[in-house]
Amino acid sequence: MKVFWAFIKKEFWHVLRDRRSMLILLGLPIAMMLLYGFALSNEVKNSNIAILDMAHDEASQLLIDRFDHSQYFSVMQELHNEREIAEIFERGAARMVVIFPQNFAADLSHHRAAQIRFIGDASDPNTANIVINYAAAVVRDYQAELINQMELPYSIGIETRMLYNPQLLSSFNFVPGVMTLILMLLGAMMTSVSIVKEKEGGTMEILLVSPMRPIFVVLSKAIPYMVLCFVDVLIILVMAYTVLGMPMRGSLPLLLAESMLFIVTTLSLGLLISSSVNSQQVAMFISLVGLLMPALIFSGFMFPIENMPLPMQIISNIVPTKWFYSIIKNIMVKGLDFSYVYKQTAILGGMTLFFMLLATKKFKVRLE
Repeated sequence: MKVFWAFIKKEFWHVLRDRRSMLILLGLPIAMMLLYGFALSNEVKNSNIAILDMAHDEASQLLIDRFDHSQYFSVMQELHNEREIAEIFERGAARMVVIFPQNFAADLSHHRAAQIRFIGDASDPNTANIVINYAAAVVRDYQAELINQMELPYSIGIETRMLYNPQLLSSFNFVPGVMTLILMLLGAMMTSVSIVKEKEGGTMEILLVSPMRPIFVVLSKAIPYMVLCFVDVLIILVMAYTVLGMPMRGSLPLLLAESMLFIVTTLSLGLLISSSVNSQQVAMFISLVGLLMPALIFSGFMFPIENMPLPMQIISNIVPTKWFYSIIKNIMVKGLDFSYVYKQTAILGGMTLFFMLLATKKFKVRLE
């Protein structure tokens, strides 16, 4: 056991002395949290819009003021005719044009119905759809006030509630997703080169003549990265709470325990890669390209898995990030307990055992 702890200590010093590794391990989580939390938010705010007001009445002006005072829109220009619409989109000066027809206020007061046209720049279809939905929400709020002021023959009320994230903040989705990707990237990438580095550096002979069994050699490589990845989890949670305003609705000890399990899963996968190849370049390529893209696509973070074809949904079940992303959302966002995540936990535990046993089996005790 003393030899085992000596190997762990040696690995710790080896990692701590490598400034580039420490920069990746501790700097990357901070950079990705800030990037995804602010720069890559899926919320669309302060979108430039143009107004074509052919009514010039009190009702149209009231709605224009509502658009301009909303946090989602900035009225940048008022158009004079429909020929200017194509020009303003060609210049990229506006994401949407709002058109008020003539007699807008008169139609509202006499016919109790009026039309407003939204024309969006669908060269970016996702953003255009979001902007138009925001604009429709502004109009619905105005319409609700009118309904309260008028006696209509028929009235249909719609009540909408958004559970867990009523303000639809993107951080509720990005924080669990970024946390999953960071741990997968760092855990697999950093450990995938650990054993290969010993082979290329010519120090593998020292490990092979040591009295330790292969399983302990593999574990001594994984433990330092496990501790540092756990520090990354703490950094992410602190930044999520203090900087991004992400609440912690569930059990913090349960979240930390599940995070530790996923860290061990990624480390064992990285060690499996490291034991199977003989080049650091190959190990890095497999961990970055072979793991990062499936982790991003099949986690459910960027793309809903239920929208994928059935074969792709089946493939997603063998990707560890899918299960951990589900665990994080259930604990952090929904505040659920272990009884709701035991299935995902059991799957991650089985994957961890499989990867670790396979990595130990592939660890060669003789140099070729």
